[in-house]
Amino acid sequence: MTEINAVTKLERDGDVAVLVLNSPPVNALSSNVRQGLYDGFKAAGASDAKAIVLICEGRTFIAGADITEFGAPGKPTASLLDVQAMMEDSPKPVIAAIHGTALGGGLEVALCAHYRVAVPSARLGLPEVALGLLPGAGGTQRLPRVVGVETALEMMTSGRHVPAPEAHKLGLVDELAPEGKLREAAVAFANKCVAENKPLVKISENNTKLQAAKGKPEIFAEFRKANARKFRGFDAPEANIKCIEAAVNTNSFEEGLAEERRLFGGLMSGAQSAAQRYYFFAERQANKIPDVPDDTPIREIKKVGVLGAGTMGGGISMNFANIGIPVTIVEMQKDALDRGLATIRKNYERSRGAKPEETEKRMSLLTGSLDMNDFADCDLIIEAVYERMDIKKDVFKKLDGIAKPGAILATNTSYLNIDEIAAVTKRPQDVIGMHFFSPANVMKLLEVVRGEKTGKDVIATAMKLAKKIGKVAALAGVCHGFIGNRMLSQRQREAQKLIMEGAMPWDVDRVLYDFGFPMGPFAMSDLAGLDIGWVKENSKGETLRDVLCEADRRGQKTGAGYYDYDENRVAKPSAFTEKAINDFIVKSGANPRKISDEEILERSIYPMINEGLKILEEGKAIRASDIDVVWVNGYGWPVYRGGPMFYGDLIGGPAKVLEKMKAFEAKMGDDFKPAPLLEKLAAEGKKFADLNK
Repeated sequence: MTEINAVTKLERDGDVAVLVLNSPPVNALSSNVRQGLYDGFKAAGASDAKAIVLICEGRTFIAGADITEFGAPGKPTASLLDVQAMMEDSPKPVIAAIHGTALGGGLEVALCAHYRVAVPSARLGLPEVALGLLPGAGGTQRLPRVVGVETALEMMTSGRHVPAPEAHKLGLVDELAPEGKLREAAVAFANKCVAENKPLVKISENNTKLQAAKGKPEIFAEFRKANARKFRGFDAPEANIKCIEAAVNTNSFEEGLAEERRLFGGLMSGAQSAAQRYYFFAERQANKIPDVPDDTPIREIKKVGVLGAGTMGGGISMNFANIGIPVTIVEMQKDALDRGLATIRKNYERSRGAKPEETEKRMSLLTGSLDMNDFADCDLIIEAVYERMDIKKDVFKKLDGIAKPGAILATNTSYLNIDEIAAVTKRPQDVIGMHFFSPANVMKLLEVVRGEKTGKDVIATAMKLAKKIGKVAALAGVCHGFIGNRMLSQRQREAQKLIMEGAMPWDVDRVLYDFGFPMGPFAMSDLAGLDIGWVKENSKGETLRDVLCEADRRGQKTGAGYYDYDENRVAKPSAFTEKAINDFIVKSGANPRKISDEEILERSIYPMINEGLKILEEGKAIRASDIDVVWVNGYGWPVYRGGPMFYGDLIGGPAKVLEKMKAFEAKMGDDFKPAPLLEKLAAEGKKFADLNK
């Protein structure tokens, strides 16, 4: 054995040189790794070995680039392109032995081997699009040459991790190895290459699969059209498509590579990739809680109870059944329970690729009941009942008498004071907020809300459990609306004010849709139903919502709300709504004015950023990036804009936001009063990002 450097060693297995990489945790392509690979392949090439196998120790093959080096000054070490050239131009067959994941730069390295061997559990992909980038080391040019243009388009614009058996069918993997026998299989394959004098396959020289797409621009046009909605607002998918077009339409691999590098440079220096790379780290940082270390003991959750079988309760229950945890669902009325269980079944049956046996398996984990005493053996009980403090308190008093010692009592409240709820129990240390977002079986965000007396082990359990059920968790403190809804209330207030000043609902919605939200606040209200919380008997036509609901314009479900809807629920501006708004304006004595898109956007977003700073000042969020995680996962904030706090830096930082807030305050009053922390940051010349440290 020869030690090449701290992370690379060269071993011999008969006639085969085995280059072993070990750079925990995921063998990322750091400068050390690149230099080790370069020197290792050079040494193997100069030896009397007849073939070379590249294999990695630890839990994975090369999982990708070292993102921490992005944008950092380059070190005088071998580049990734140097490593790839050393592999591809080797006079001896090079075999990449893949386990775990070969992603991004890792797959780009493997594509420069002459052959690839993988265990069935391995996954391969080019997920750079998730970071607002494209594969910048030849991946856009090599992948379509292996798997074909259509498959490459799908893989690169989705970032999908392809299982090794599928990769084998696609030709991306040459041989599948038995699990646990990767090295033996790769060495055997290398010996076979030598014995059979197999050709040294250079993917960069194989244009056969590109020829099938030449002169067929409709392949790209149809792909763009089919994915227009999914790609809306993002720069990276289009850049990936253009690279594959270049692979097909240019005269050589080198020309295509030049186009790849040009487009990569544009993305790398752009705001979208900066935002998406920032978000990548923000999501991971959200799990780190300063006073709840990683080694905090957690409580075992073997059985869950959910109170309420409605939309929220049913969705919450599905999360646990999905990972094999039994759930007892309690309702007060049998028809409500039956309806809830039927809805869950329909949701499973409608799931893409749903298999009947999988549906039955999950439904078998759900037990319906009309008796709260059936929660007695649950380790975690989540209430999802009506959003009223008196009801919540009554529920928790009962749960306190039923739940076993050590059971976690969680509330799904979206606004209410958890300390007040916990105070009615004799175990406030066991009470926590677990605020799921609707639909709870789909939405990724889970706001975990710590009460004043919530135990650290309860917090640690909730955070780890969130990850287990596929959620992204962010920790919040107790305040009205926590992080997300507290900030949302600022936007909602301004939206309502804007339409009473001269903007129409479709103007506000269009601006926020163009910004990147899935829909604006008025379209969202129509989708949810305008009559949520509205009581017909108490309605006196005093608000626009009253007027709309009294006219049976309650949203999409009645074919009309703020908008008019056709039979396919396609919205169009409503003359009824416009007249109702103008009537209110006349009644108020105000004069409607033309409101610019710029003002709509600034009044919608800047108060949210300001409120985020108040949340941080009060210690209700740990860091600014946690706020961004909440908004990206729970409210449809476009990830390519990073989140409200990141966006604040993107548009000029605290000084710019403060200037606008003061200008709005002078015109429109205290709703725009700057947070003291905003003034402090501006005075000190700091960024919102400084609140992540």
